[in-house]
Amino acid sequence: MCLGIPGKIIRWLERDGVFAQAEVEFDGVRRVVHMACVTEAEEGEYVIVHAGIAISRIDPEEAEQIFQTLAEMGDDEGWHATETDDAGEDS
Repeated sequence: MCLGIPGKIIRWLERDGVFAQAEVEFDGVRRVVHMACVTEAEEGEYVIVHAGIAISRIDPEEAEQIFQTLAEMGDDEGWHATETDDAGEDS
């Protein structure tokens, strides 16, 4: 099963087509995400990210509902990457 997680766009790094990238925050952890599918998204908006690729935009209310659902499932501590993953290892 695949899982897409909402993340908030913090800042754009590159907005050019297939090379588009942005810094996206997931529960306090920031990652560089490929944004070629959602180049129209703006800083402060939420996107659904799967395997490091933003696949769609999502409104803040829907993102909050997903966060609440994850918390209710008891997985609010483990769905996001940990800071130790930044050591160059693939997630």
